[in-house]
Amino acid sequence: TALPERRRPGGGRPRYEVVRELGAEEVRWFYREDRKTWKPFIGYDSLRIELAFRALGGGGGAGDPAAVEPVCVRSGLYEVDVASAESYPVYWNQTEKIPVMRGQWFIDGTWQPLEEEESNLIEQEHLNCFKGQQLQESFDMEISKPVDGKEAIHSLKLSRNHVDWHSVDEVYLYSDATTSKIARTVTQKLGFSKASSSGTRLHRGYVEEATLEDKPPQTSHIVFVVHGIGQKMDQGRIIKNTAMMRDTARKVEEKYFSNLATHVEFLPVEWRSKLTLDGDTVDSITPDKVRGLRDMLNSSAMDIMYYTSPLYRDELVKGLQQELNRLYSLFCSRNPEFEEKGGKVSIVSHSLGCVITYDIMTGWNPVRLYEQLLQKEEEELEESWMSYEERRLLEELYLTKQRLREIEERLHELKASTISKPPVLKFKVENFFCMGSPLAVFLALRGIRPGTSGSQDHILPRTICNRLLNIFHPTDPVAYRLEPLILKHYSNISPVQIHWYNTANPLPYEHMKPSFLNPSKEPTSAPDTESASAAPSPTTSPVMVRRHYGESITNIGKASILGAASIGKGLGGMLFSRFGRSSATPQTMETGKDGPEGDEKKATTVGTPPLPHSSSGFLEPTVELEHRIDFELREGLVESRYWSAVTSHTAYWSSLDIALFLLTFMYKQDQEETDKSNLDTI
Repeated sequence: TALPERRRPGGGRPRYEVVRELGAEEVRWFYREDRKTWKPFIGYDSLRIELAFRALGGGGGAGDPAAVEPVCVRSGLYEVDVASAESYPVYWNQTEKIPVMRGQWFIDGTWQPLEEEESNLIEQEHLNCFKGQQLQESFDMEISKPVDGKEAIHSLKLSRNHVDWHSVDEVYLYSDATTSKIARTVTQKLGFSKASSSGTRLHRGYVEEATLEDKPPQTSHIVFVVHGIGQKMDQGRIIKNTAMMRDTARKVEEKYFSNLATHVEFLPVEWRSKLTLDGDTVDSITPDKVRGLRDMLNSSAMDIMYYTSPLYRDELVKGLQQELNRLYSLFCSRNPEFEEKGGKVSIVSHSLGCVITYDIMTGWNPVRLYEQLLQKEEEELEESWMSYEERRLLEELYLTKQRLREIEERLHELKASTISKPPVLKFKVENFFCMGSPLAVFLALRGIRPGTSGSQDHILPRTICNRLLNIFHPTDPVAYRLEPLILKHYSNISPVQIHWYNTANPLPYEHMKPSFLNPSKEPTSAPDTESASAAPSPTTSPVMVRRHYGESITNIGKASILGAASIGKGLGGMLFSRFGRSSATPQTMETGKDGPEGDEKKATTVGTPPLPHSSSGFLEPTVELEHRIDFELREGLVESRYWSAVTSHTAYWSSLDIALFLLTFMYKQDQEETDKSNLDTI
């Protein structure tokens, strides 16, 4: 691979130069995570670490370690303690410290730094011998050239290697292992030079100068990532999952949102490890047989039981609420301009985390449900026939309860009440993304039933959270739909299909029309034949319309029941949509060209008054949701349904499709403002 050119911000450094000590901009600092290769800090971070290092006395001066503050790096997520050469996260706890290293001498080709001890020795020797001498180096010729016939003008012995200087700027590193020595002797006898046969060329100073302009964009939107069950079993898992989501989002950001001057930051919310709950009581009553399986269930599924327990529910809610508020306050204290510039906050929750987050935002409490039940019983009692004595006692009870409430309110005003208030967050939630969420089941069991308006307010008021989005994999056994809890007929309307991240010109989600989902579970050949005889026109065929969204094989089968022109056509549609996935197919390109107008034309064609069991795949214009809430991931090309059911619940974190989906909604306003300003300029 071609080496990156050495960028010189000041118009390049002169070709002839005197050897001097390395400037702060030529040194590059590195960090290493999970014992992998060393990764360079960006210029902005590296330069600030180097200046702190020099202030500490690393550059020859005598600094005071207490006076040097930790350096904030990697978009403010980590700090570097220069004195101990370690980096650590700011917003979460991590047992493993991340080592950092100062790079001065680098290996040709990979630009990986030499170990610091060796690097320091080579640098010291280099300055002792060549300081003040003329240096001739062409920065556009970074490929190492063999130095045939040249003898080393200077040599330095290290513990396992030695370094030869063939000239001021031609330095080679050789291994002193026995095998390397033998290989060198043989190749030299064959006529090859020592350097070209077994040497590794070294470069002094990094390939790219560090500048303060090379800095990350400002964070305009923070996303709290909340875990579900199983965190006790695998501590720190949410930190790794959030890191996966962050890395995936960075790739998508670079590809689709690089024109925007701001970016989205993901912060893990680890609420489980600090809770004591029952201590070790459950462990003590667990039988010993199949202990591994029992421990796994105790560490994961037990969280659901804790949450439904009136004794421990509040502890879980308080744990998450406090952690969310702590992280938000810490972020704002370190980024004072975030609130001033109207920074937004979204929450991505997984599994049980969705239910707890929902309860925190809405302040829902089982006590409220119990009070509603008592009120209902009182109403029923009032309607039934009672004797004079019973009615008198009931009235007395009602007056006593009213008096009790008044006393409680007065007590509450005088001092902090012992009755727990509904938890409150310090911020307004812009988007609440649920992933693999059982929230719908919890709401259904709390008595929420479908209404008549298509507003999200029916389950989550817009004053609390601007937008609710429910993401799930079609085979995730823990996930449930939310839309049928708002409008019942949405149980027959398919969830919106999430675009593949590499789809060319995808149709915006707000322009995707609702389409019917046939209630039949598995299509068979018989209904296909019947539907073929019905043969609606190609313009109204749901297979053709849904084909734009590259839908899964099952749904194509379902759509063909609603009306494919023929079995062959249905199969063709299946193959077309399944295997035309990654490239920009002519069909997809057409969709992109048509845009919203083309989609409206199609909608007009199929929007004619449908038959009782509409053969058109689209929803008749009765009551529709203001915004769609259920979004479904597409199934893989070769994916076993049963295996997928096991793995899909934890497969959300590294999905590029989900990363693009999240960023599409979070950057929506920024994107619209940018497009508008571009149009104004034109």
